[in-house]
Amino acid sequence: MKLLLADLRAKQALYSQYGPPCSFIKAAIADGTIANALYRLQGFLARWRLAPLALIVHLVNKWLNGCVIGVRASFGAGFVLIHPVGIVINSATRGGRNVWVESSVVIGDNRGRSPVIGDDVFIGSGAKIIGGVHIGSGARVGANAVVLHDVPAGATVVGIPARPLAARAPSEGAIPKA
Repeated sequence: MKLLLADLRAKQALYSQYGPPCSFIKAAIADGTIANALYRLQGFLARWRLAPLALIVHLVNKWLNGCVIGVRASFGAGFVLIHPVGIVINSATRGGRNVWVESSVVIGDNRGRSPVIGDDVFIGSGAKIIGGVHIGSGARVGANAVVLHDVPAGATVVGIPARPLAARAPSEGAIPKA
């Protein structure tokens, strides 16, 4: 229950980031919350060695939300499914705290190796993270990016295959003075 409450507080913070403060109730009834709660429930059941019940919850999440998260996938507190439709996460995936996931994201295994995701990571809509890659803490994965290599901490990656955006100097892009 502590993890789910932390997830809801993280969702509340996300929704308050660019506008008026979001109430806890609004975060609780927002899109993705049911999928998040079912993911936490299946993890709880799996830890208590109630695998048949965990698999039933897994299937309910799949049918109800279009969201497939492996029973043994592990994410820390603050895990947020912003929009759950089309999300597929491999069972061997490990994630840190405050991982925010948009719709249609695939985090998958390749040759028996699954991704490891750091803390405070945002994964944009339609992104694919495949194989034994490490996503560093504070990283951002852009929409529709295909990540096949490690992402350094704090980096923003975009494209197919994903590449880091070059850091811009503060004056770059500004209109030069005459």
